[in-house]
Amino acid sequence: MNSTLLTALQYYGAGAATIAALVVSLNLGRRITGWAFVLFVTSSIALTAWGFLDKDSEGIGWQNVALLVINAVGVWRYLISTHEVRD
Repeated sequence: MNSTLLTALQYYGAGAATIAALVVSLNLGRRITGWAFVLFVTSSIALTAWGFLDKDSEGIGWQNVALLVINAVGVWRYLISTHEVRD
């Protein structure tokens, strides 16, 4: 596998997750938090790809499969669902 692509996937995934975590921690509102979860989803996809394409990173791949599901729930909850917000 092309090492430049693997490096790009790894660093994009790490950077996107860091930015998304910062946005979620700032609690800037439902819609912005939802978009942070979209960013988390892209991070999980990148890190899953990196994990399974790099011979020594399969654990990260499996971890991000699980995180992808969790982040998809966040997208649904904050951007798609119309349920009432609980305090």
